Amino acid sequence: MTESAPTTAPATRSVIVERVFPHAPAKVWRALTESELIAQWLMANDFKPVVGHTFNFRMTPTPHWNGVTDCRVTVVEPPKRLAYTWESSGSEKKDGTRTLVTFTLTPEQSGTRLRMEHSGFSPEGEGFYQGAKYGWQKFVTQLEEVVAKLSR
Repeated sequence: MTESAPTTAPATRSVIVERVFPHAPAKVWRALTESELIAQWLMANDFKPVVGHTFNFRMTPTPHWNGVTDCRVTVVEPPKRLAYTWESSGSEKKDGTRTLVTFTLTPEQSGTRLRMEHSGFSPEGEGFYQGAKYGWQKFVTQLEEVVAKLSR
């Protein structure tokens, strides 16, 4: 008799940022799904809100990263939910770098509750997890600023 490997996947962690924006869901949705607006709060990109579309986010490379994040759109439910995979690109790619970003918009009396969850960080991806914890706070604040400037 042989011993079988455990069937449970290793535990993963998520980064969650939740904020209420004093704007309608349609306005927040625009900033999440229009490429030129995404570039203002997140990174340069070739995003299209089409399930299956592959795209990248691009920024200035660093010593341990080529500046490219490879993504694929997995969910588009206007103006409620958007999700895409997120994976560091290039020669520095390591296990634990393929994750999922999900935005959920919920109408509230005072505007829209945005919930951003970046999930799937494995124990091997500790550096990526710590970077995401810092980065998403900054990015969501910048998203708020972009939404506030939109006329409709």
